[in-house]
Amino acid sequence: MSYKIIEDQNDLITKFVCDGLQFDYKWLGVHKTFGFAVNETLVGGLIFHDLRPNGEVWWTVYTKNKHWCNRRMLRCMFGLAFNTLKCRRISVAVDARNLNCLNFVRKLGFKQEGLLRKQRDDGGDNVILGMLKTECIWI
Repeated sequence: MSYKIIEDQNDLITKFVCDGLQFDYKWLGVHKTFGFAVNETLVGGLIFHDLRPNGEVWWTVYTKNKHWCNRRMLRCMFGLAFNTLKCRRISVAVDARNLNCLNFVRKLGFKQEGLLRKQRDDGGDNVILGMLKTECIWI
């Protein structure tokens, strides 16, 4: 299998991610998006948004195929956040009902920091997780 990271052009990957998550992508301000391709097929994407240089960045991730996630891809994505963008932390919000995603981000090293009750459009809760640069094992 061949794996590739694709930089977004014209918000096509951003739209793919938001459509997959059933979000309207117009809520995003300034952002940077990367796609993940397996054998030349787009299978997922990662949006870097709400960036505060030398501070924090939020990630929104969507995938249709868990095989995009290998060590090389993780080193690249965490390296972009912590080394290129100089962030001290990465934050993610996960639907509390999405146990697969919660388990995945915890295995990556994110730590639960809070719960935003009834924050989701459908009335569901969001779990807030974060990772500090000093905690990241991927860089």
